Amino acid sequence: MEDLKLRKKNLWMFPLGTVGRDMMYCLVTNFLLTYILFTKGLTGAQLAAVTAVMVLARVFDALNDPVMGNIIESTRTRWGKFKPWLVIGVLFSSVVVYMVFATKLTGWNFIILFAVFYFSFSIAYTMHDISYWGMVPALSSDAQARDQFTSRATLFAGVGGTLASILIPMLTTGAMALGGSANVAYGRIALIIGILAPLFLGFTVFGAQERREDRNAPRTSVGFKKIISTVMGNDQLRWISVIFLVQQVGNGLIVGGIGSTYIYFDFGYNGGLYSIFTTVGMSATAFLMIFYPAISKRIPRKKLMGIMAVIYTVGYVLMLLAGLFIAGSNLRFWVLVVGYTLANFGSYSYYLIMMISIINTVEYNEYICGSRDEAIIASVRPFVTKLGSALIVVITSVSYMLFGVTGYTNQISELESAASTGTITEAEKLTAIESVISGVQKGQSLGLLLCMTIIPCVLMLISYFLYKKHYKLDEEEYERICQEIAVRK
Repeated sequence: MEDLKLRKKNLWMFPLGTVGRDMMYCLVTNFLLTYILFTKGLTGAQLAAVTAVMVLARVFDALNDPVMGNIIESTRTRWGKFKPWLVIGVLFSSVVVYMVFATKLTGWNFIILFAVFYFSFSIAYTMHDISYWGMVPALSSDAQARDQFTSRATLFAGVGGTLASILIPMLTTGAMALGGSANVAYGRIALIIGILAPLFLGFTVFGAQERREDRNAPRTSVGFKKIISTVMGNDQLRWISVIFLVQQVGNGLIVGGIGSTYIYFDFGYNGGLYSIFTTVGMSATAFLMIFYPAISKRIPRKKLMGIMAVIYTVGYVLMLLAGLFIAGSNLRFWVLVVGYTLANFGSYSYYLIMMISIINTVEYNEYICGSRDEAIIASVRPFVTKLGSALIVVITSVSYMLFGVTGYTNQISELESAASTGTITEAEKLTAIESVISGVQKGQSLGLLLCMTIIPCVLMLISYFLYKKHYKLDEEEYERICQEIAVRK
């Protein structure tokens, strides 16, 4: 009875903690490049520098994430091994995020600040992200309970990310921009999110209770030998990391900047339109967030992925056909939204399956190596996620250069800056921006459409076939391994 009571409490306290974290992650991952493009007026060299910083930071994370996971694994405190890093990481993240979104620096001075910010954010976010998801195996070893914790946490993460996706473009772009310009609006939003993130994480820190059987165990050494042996010695962890990376790039291209830029170029500089696009597009995922545990009981993961492959392929094809052949602006927009809804529904199902598949390699690691190494394995997910975000930036930046996007965004940036200083009125700004966007060529917006439909669809299909062929820890095999571990103990 006590265990059931504790599980019910954890099912609320643990998931609530990620709402603010995912608002922050959404701001940085989905809107950082948009913020830079539409407020900082980048030259080609500066855009290349921003891209290089993001890629180099991901290479740094290749070392930082597993090391941080190992540090967490060796932590022994009265508050456990996860919670101290949750607190330190989220406070550090809030400070650096506010600094970069509120700065008035431009040009190469901004690029220098951006480089410091991005490396700092990588370190800070890694601290609380690995700690947060590393708690899942420590909350319960029961497969059904893990499905509940994972899906519930993903639900609340989706709430935070969706709220941010709705409000950020609405309050930064167009007539509803806070302070009359994107420059002011992004700073205010970063401040609000920087306060909300630690407040929400307080539910997890003070309310969730994990198992602490290893509290009195000797500290493990922190070294690359342990990290490498854990990752390289677990073949299922290696494969799911590659599959997850492909899935993450495919799933994130639209919201990584290409989608908003395409909407603004094709339908007007109106953040409300992009909010509608993302809100309706993500609404179908709420069904999966709530009902995935029930679905997973009835449909095996690989079969479910096959079903979702059909759904997201139909969605991407629908989006492409809308942009190519529908002339009416309103009808084209709504068909595009329907297509994105289907694509996102299928892609998000993949995300849930990937999350659980990574977590389940903890028991596989114990089965083949004799140790669980929860935090080290948990560090793989944020590393892959951030590496995926860097690849998204590369693809996005290349597409912007290829289709001449910065030629228009730099003009918009100048107008946003003028409005923030009061040089022109907000009405004058919006009128001038409409004139800039009217000059976008059909081939340029079409190029963005191709990048946000064909590339993601191909990547998602690749992830499906790799998972089907190489990931062996299906429901039956996982249960067999858990039983074998129980017998050994």
